[in-house]
Amino acid sequence: MATLTVWKFETPEGAQQAEDALLGLQKQELIQVQDAAIVSWEEGKKKPKTHQSNNTTGIGALGGAFWGLLFGIIFFIPLIGVAIGAASGALAGSLTDVGIDDDFIDSVRSKVTPGTSALFVMTSGAVMDRVHEALKAQGIHGELIQTNLSADEEANLRAAFDDAV
Repeated sequence: MATLTVWKFETPEGAQQAEDALLGLQKQELIQVQDAAIVSWEEGKKKPKTHQSNNTTGIGALGGAFWGLLFGIIFFIPLIGVAIGAASGALAGSLTDVGIDDDFIDSVRSKVTPGTSALFVMTSGAVMDRVHEALKAQGIHGELIQTNLSADEEANLRAAFDDAV
């Protein structure tokens, strides 16, 4: 079972620090990072910067299309307009079947604001208690938003984004 996790940090640099830490924990076999992407939103900017991790080499990496569409739905669609929004609305509707629903999107959108950052990561095999302890020990504190995906939901998620691309 894969887990799509969003960690929100109170600084624009927090997500990068957390990703570096998770990749270190992966070497200790406390977590398997399949794919990751960062949203960093500097104070005073109208929209966040996004960056897909190039450091992960997981077999099941979702790729740039997944992150681009997800970030578009969460952060950019309200800025782009109705035409693209309507097309993305159909995609967003199909994501409900895989645990990414309006509540998830609204929660992330309301919490990741200027002056913050977020790490979006697809993981499996996490020993979450030890991961949390290790992050805290490194001085990395973030708010965790989590959506668990079953194997079927993960397959549906991949299919939804493959069809969209």
